[in-house]
Amino acid sequence: MIKGTPELIAERREEIVNACEQLYQTMGFKEITLKEIGKVTSFSRPTIYNYFQTREEIFLALFEREYDRWNEELETIIEENERLTRRQVAEKIAHSLENREQLLKLLSMNNYDMEANSRQELLTSFKTAYGKSMRNMGSILDKFCPEMSADDKQTFIYVFYPFMFGIYPYSAVTDKQKEAMKEAGVDYAYQSVYEISFRCLAKLLGV
Repeated sequence: MIKGTPELIAERREEIVNACEQLYQTMGFKEITLKEIGKVTSFSRPTIYNYFQTREEIFLALFEREYDRWNEELETIIEENERLTRRQVAEKIAHSLENREQLLKLLSMNNYDMEANSRQELLTSFKTAYGKSMRNMGSILDKFCPEMSADDKQTFIYVFYPFMFGIYPYSAVTDKQKEAMKEAGVDYAYQSVYEISFRCLAKLLGV
């Protein structure tokens, strides 16, 4: 049983997630351990176990927070626009992802292991944020593309969401990877998150 007020518990969980986010800027998933996370929090590693049982649970909480932030941007698209052309819809969704590079980075990881090594209640909380993003996307299509059929809208979501898993690896290319591509003779056109996202969205919307 975790001791403390709900506010203190939420504050400490947030501090742990923030520490994970900080480390994730310069370290890979496999390098980030509970010990490393403990070094950049105000309490010891054993205390972390009161809030998260595994490293994957911390990453899942970070993942959930990224979906929450993206949901805010998707809701802003809905609330602040009365009408949008299909091209404008593609542009605004692409720009919303341009601001969520960390979400795309997390999507490119092995989500199966992350979810498998997290408790059911935390996984459900994450899926709630994920599901909300799908509903928001559906609301965008309902409002701005009312002529699309229900099947077309479902196809849009079930094509674009899997597509997002590959955006980060294709947009965040290291110098080492570029050199390897050059040495391998691979003629590759490097594109930004916005460019990759917009091209797919425009195709799906028939722009």
